[in-house]
Amino acid sequence: MSHPLFDLTGKTALVTGGAQGLGRMIAEGLLSAGATVAITSRKADLCQQAADEMAALGKCIALPADLSDAEAAVDLVARYRAAVGPCNILINNAGKTWGGPIESFPDKAWPSVMAVNVQAPFTLVRELLPELTAGGAPNDPARVINIGSVAGMKTERLQAYSYAASKAAIHMLTRDLAGDLASRNITVNAVIPGFFPTKMTAHMRDEEAVDPKLLAHIPLGRLGSAEDIAAIVVFLCGRGGGYVTGAQIPVDGGVIGCS
Repeated sequence: MSHPLFDLTGKTALVTGGAQGLGRMIAEGLLSAGATVAITSRKADLCQQAADEMAALGKCIALPADLSDAEAAVDLVARYRAAVGPCNILINNAGKTWGGPIESFPDKAWPSVMAVNVQAPFTLVRELLPELTAGGAPNDPARVINIGSVAGMKTERLQAYSYAASKAAIHMLTRDLAGDLASRNITVNAVIPGFFPTKMTAHMRDEEAVDPKLLAHIPLGRLGSAEDIAAIVVFLCGRGGGYVTGAQIPVDGGVIGCS
């Protein structure tokens, strides 16, 4: 039985990109804390498979969605309403990246990355406002958590120009939304992951072996774990995190704070 400060029994959540990577780690954490969780993925079969696997932890619902355009985000909310109904927690995790040398970095690398990483989170917040407002109370607000990146906080030399810019944008959007939605009993925070064992860091790993240069770059000397990212999200969504809003919280082994 979880501590009451971290108990999410009776809460409902939408986690975009929740079928794999950081999103799945987060979804599993919310389920383990007692929440009902709907997850999205671009691939319907992958989304359903992940939901079926996570059903061992709690009620998990698959809602396939490609969030590369605003209409898809609006449609997702309509399907969420039909499948789940209320919404206490929105985790904007779905993301897209694009890397390449500046000399050949294409213009087409901008619209799709900004759409998924910045516009879709805004559209989902806007469309879910009725549910989030109804799901919040002064001592137990509704929660919005935007997943940022260390690449949006400091220069990481990744040559992922549109990605880094989009993450800096979502950090600022988080603060704007937090100020505007506080009176509606909705908190908005950004969790800023460092390097975790996901597809985005696959080129820095060989199975379980991690590039020593990468580990040397991380003060704590290791990649993040599922527990590391799930714990901060569960904290923010539980009673213990109800007085936190407009924050940008690094979960990065010291990459930002120790530099």
